[in-house]
Amino acid sequence: MAGRKDYVNSSVNNHREQIEYHVREILKLIGENVEREGLLETPARVTRMYEEIFAGYEVDPREVLGVTFDEQHEELVIVKDIVYYSQCEHHMAPFFGKAHIGYIPSGKIAGLSKLARLVEAITRRLQVQERITTQLADILMEELQPNGVMVVVEGEHLCMCARGVKKPGSKTVTSAVRGEFRTNPAIRAEFLDLIKR
Repeated sequence: MAGRKDYVNSSVNNHREQIEYHVREILKLIGENVEREGLLETPARVTRMYEEIFAGYEVDPREVLGVTFDEQHEELVIVKDIVYYSQCEHHMAPFFGKAHIGYIPSGKIAGLSKLARLVEAITRRLQVQERITTQLADILMEELQPNGVMVVVEGEHLCMCARGVKKPGSKTVTSAVRGEFRTNPAIRAEFLDLIKR
């Protein structure tokens, strides 16, 4: 077991060294002096930041839901305003916002914090907002087997706000609808009304 742990630690350290090296090279290529005081620790700081913001690669989102509970509640459950931060896979620029998740249990419920952890596991990697929305809905359908799921994700994308068309304040809204939410407009409307309040 110690040998495996040593290998993992060695591998992590090797990855860190490689990332630091490449960050240093990028700084040089954009015309910076990597020896100036303000940049001496930047490669190490960027590496630590990457470990944090890309932590989703270390997690299987399906396992995040973990233990579920048998509960004969078959009415709407919503966890809204789950703040997330992610990185656009096209420009590696940040985007962030809120996710709203609703589902109708069919005898099985998840701990409420598990839904927030699921959002973290999916968003802390290179992503597009549309995929985040779809993955949240699909994983919840697979793991909880509810009567229906609806997910709405709002996002502000720096690749659109700070570069390119430069439209700060613009937001993207995506949704995914499964099961009863797709077939029953009243339930869909109830969900949308409740997340607006």
